[in-house]
Amino acid sequence: MAKDVKKGFLVQGGILALAGILVRVIGMLYRIPVVNIIGSDGNGIYSAAFNVYNIILVLSSYGLPMAVSKLVSARLAKKEYKAAWKLTITALKVSLVTGGLACLFLFFGSNWIENALYPGVTGMAIPLRVLAPTVFIVAVLGVFRGFAQGHGMMTPTAVSQIVEQIVNAGVSIGAGYLLMQAYANSGNAPAYGAAGSTLGTCLGAGAALLFFLFLFLKSRKKIMANVATDEHAAPDTESMVKLIILTMIPIILGQTFNNINNVIDDILFNNTAIATMSSEMVKKQMGNYATSYILLLSIPQGIASAMSASLLPSIVRSYTNHDYRSVRRKLRSTIRLNMLIAIPCFIGLTTLGKPVIQILFSKYNANEGDMMLKIGAAAVIFFTLQTVTTSALQGIDQLMLPVKHSVYALIVHVVLVVGLLRFTNLGIYSLVIGTMTFPLMVMILNLYQLRKRIHYRQEIVKTFIVPFICAGIMGVCITFAYNAMVSWTGIRIVALGVAMVVAFITYFVPLVVLKELKLY
Repeated sequence: MAKDVKKGFLVQGGILALAGILVRVIGMLYRIPVVNIIGSDGNGIYSAAFNVYNIILVLSSYGLPMAVSKLVSARLAKKEYKAAWKLTITALKVSLVTGGLACLFLFFGSNWIENALYPGVTGMAIPLRVLAPTVFIVAVLGVFRGFAQGHGMMTPTAVSQIVEQIVNAGVSIGAGYLLMQAYANSGNAPAYGAAGSTLGTCLGAGAALLFFLFLFLKSRKKIMANVATDEHAAPDTESMVKLIILTMIPIILGQTFNNINNVIDDILFNNTAIATMSSEMVKKQMGNYATSYILLLSIPQGIASAMSASLLPSIVRSYTNHDYRSVRRKLRSTIRLNMLIAIPCFIGLTTLGKPVIQILFSKYNANEGDMMLKIGAAAVIFFTLQTVTTSALQGIDQLMLPVKHSVYALIVHVVLVVGLLRFTNLGIYSLVIGTMTFPLMVMILNLYQLRKRIHYRQEIVKTFIVPFICAGIMGVCITFAYNAMVSWTGIRIVALGVAMVVAFITYFVPLVVLKELKLY
């Protein structure tokens, strides 16, 4: 039984990871018709607007789910149900303020953002105004997700993410098509098409919030029954607000530096490339980078994010009870599970990136996208380790360390990208190199601090070497299988499907034979 309890965070994280994969697959699939509907120009506008939205979202409310999850789990470990409940209510009030202010800024400041920061992305203010209410909705939604995760329950978040993405996909396609038709004769048709896609984001978040409200009303009696049995005195509201904000700020700062490099890259490339190429070409290259590279990488990255969401409250409970051995064991298991997925994804994207882009994103330059993946697919591994180790540091109350590491990495990132853009002919590939370098540096610094503070050491052979050997064998086999099937059938999608089956067999069968799938 004890062992089952210890494995619980892996099971819950696995549920959230599976949902994350499904969500990202849906996201990738619906982007295909969206790109075809709004065009490469519209997708470039959408990508730039979404990067700004992500920064505003991070600054206003990103820290809320993690902060609520961390603080609630710490109080539940001490059976302080009253404090956990009051903390959640206080966090909801905070979300209304921060989300509301961010919504107003994004709506009324959209023209300034377009004119001052993105002079080459005409019409960007239109999708930004549609995204404005999304910030408010996601802020409130994040508190409910954090409350559930603090209880060690990842299923509500998993289901809400699937609901959110399904609504997002349907509305994005439908609204994008209708707005492109309605404004076909205007000069800003791509911008309105991008706005249709962002409307899907807004309504998807709204659907997820309604789902959580339903769950809350259904389970309110049970929650309040636990609160009524708690004899601990709940802290006052003012101290709760301070605690939430002080917990949020490091998380927000860390994620801000993670996301702001994308905005900085967009601005640097936009302002550098506009002198040598047309605005349309800038949008196309930015759209290709955001789709063929960033979007494809986001699918395996979602597993790391999901496992980290499960890891954080679990580590908090162990750390609160001074069970440092359990902290190390949970972190080691989480990293190993993530490497079992991230390493073959890296090999797969490197070897089959071109046919994937040709099939999914035919409007983009597949050779350019394939080269991006060959240069920077290793970012999947670095991002995974960065995400998991950041959650571990946050779980042991070292909230500011990942922030400092992100600052150092961002400085190196900016200097590197500026240098590459100005003094080389790499162009858009400069952003790929910068994107890969940032998580690599944070990962190294995080691991150093974990070793220093909790004497953490990661096992090397089973975690890295064996998966790399199996993934290398897989890479050779899928390359041969794909090329053979293309020569035989002439149909890329059939060849890619066969290659994926071969990938599964040639990677996981050796792991099973070697008995290397034991995680805990």
